[in-house]
Amino acid sequence: MKKVLLFLVFCLPLSYVVAQSNTFTEQDTLRGSITPERAWWDLNYYHLDIEVKPDEKFISGTNTVRYQVLEEKEVLQLDLQPPMKIEKVTQDGQELSVESKGNAHFIRLVKPQKKGDFNELTVHYSGKPKEAVRAPWDGGFSWKKDNNGKHFVATSCQELGASVWWPNKDHMYDEVDSMAISVEVPKDLMNISNGRLKKVEEHEHTKTYHWFVKNPINNYGVNVNIGDYVYFGEKYEGEKGVLDLDYYVLRDHLEKAKVHFTDAPKMMQAFEHWFGPYPFYEDSFKLVEVPYLGMEHQSSVTYGNEYKKGYLGHDLSQTGWGLKFDFIIVHEGGHEWFANNITYKDIADMWIHEGFTAYSENLFLDYHYGKEASAAYVIGTRANIKNDIPMIGVYDVNKKGSGDMYYKGANILHTLRHLIEDDEKWRSILRGLNSEFYHRTVTTQEIENYLSEHTEKDLSAFFNQYLRSTRIPVLEYSVTGDQLKYRYTNIVEDFDMPIRIYVNEKEKWLFPGKDWVTEDLAGDATDFTFDENFYIETKKVQ
Repeated sequence: MKKVLLFLVFCLPLSYVVAQSNTFTEQDTLRGSITPERAWWDLNYYHLDIEVKPDEKFISGTNTVRYQVLEEKEVLQLDLQPPMKIEKVTQDGQELSVESKGNAHFIRLVKPQKKGDFNELTVHYSGKPKEAVRAPWDGGFSWKKDNNGKHFVATSCQELGASVWWPNKDHMYDEVDSMAISVEVPKDLMNISNGRLKKVEEHEHTKTYHWFVKNPINNYGVNVNIGDYVYFGEKYEGEKGVLDLDYYVLRDHLEKAKVHFTDAPKMMQAFEHWFGPYPFYEDSFKLVEVPYLGMEHQSSVTYGNEYKKGYLGHDLSQTGWGLKFDFIIVHEGGHEWFANNITYKDIADMWIHEGFTAYSENLFLDYHYGKEASAAYVIGTRANIKNDIPMIGVYDVNKKGSGDMYYKGANILHTLRHLIEDDEKWRSILRGLNSEFYHRTVTTQEIENYLSEHTEKDLSAFFNQYLRSTRIPVLEYSVTGDQLKYRYTNIVEDFDMPIRIYVNEKEKWLFPGKDWVTEDLAGDATDFTFDENFYIETKKVQ
């Protein structure tokens, strides 16, 4: 993936290190599609109420699910992955029958489900959840201990799905409108989850932390973080008023965190400028230390970058600019806009999360260090691009696309910025996306349509080239005297993206297509350069 092995080992999901498989099972369809047993009801509210026993690596409790009836049906699908077990499901005090097919559990309702009604059911469950071997990419619970021997526990579950540790409607198309999270933990520890802390209940040997999320939240964004935490925070004067920036770190790391987390308000400043107001003012913004690298859990971003600049101390662009910021604070913070505010409906469109957020690293640099720094960084990250499989995955089977969604995604957005030639217009488009699709789930097609409309360019061939193909356009050219002859090869149908060159340091636009074009450069045709901001390859031919 990259000349530096570190990126392959640490930054790519494990599925890209092994051979790709397109063999799908019934379980893949039950997990990845909007089944009839999901489609007839709309999520309204969860109350996840659990006890976590770190000594036993065991959790137990309930999830109360409130939903609105869209069609009058009687079988409802919820999801929970083995070895976790559903003990019973009740509605209005009556125990219901449950038929299980692997991860999917089909609950037969007795109460008439009348269109428009809001109903609730409660799932009782328990077990020893899957332990993450290589969090956050393989998902599950991370059961660790800090340097003082105290439990240090966290969840991460994007690809496997939230049902790896709690029962829910485990498909991204339907976000719950609000959520309560109650977590009972040993008395000497704290639990930090999403939203705002409402109260702490004291018991003889334990404490229960009650959190509440006011905004819609995607299921994998829900998290539990348990440790010997200490708190500090600050107030950020943002576009929508005062935003609480709250930080929870291990006791021994307090002083270094106070220095290092200065990147958090800098991140917020840059991204509110480019993307619009932080989408979850009501729920605050938190950084929470965890025993793995990090993850974009909504309003509860997890951090494990060892208090180093760059990606664990390394620059993914190999330019030096990647060491100007903490990669996890900036990248995972960017996900609050692209992943948590704008969320894919199907993981096949995961590039929407990762492409825009990898691009946000570039925009952070642009805001704080200037356009040349940001361009150098994003162009430098091209060394990470593999062009192995398309960036869009397979729909309805929980199958994402290529890991190129990160830095190929960033580079096509960088290219698009330069095609527009108007940075204020580009900024208004990025902010417009976060306004138009505020707290919504989306498809690639919706994003494409928005960008085509607001750039006033037909971008269908552009996105077919870069998202649905592994081919990078090759600009073939030859020079005879003052004549420049050029064309594109390695392109999809109708691809004709203009590019910029500099002749004797003066800007000039070329309009290549699949056929040869000849232009008079009116001067020394040997003195020209291609603008590197466009993600293409060039090849001189005779």
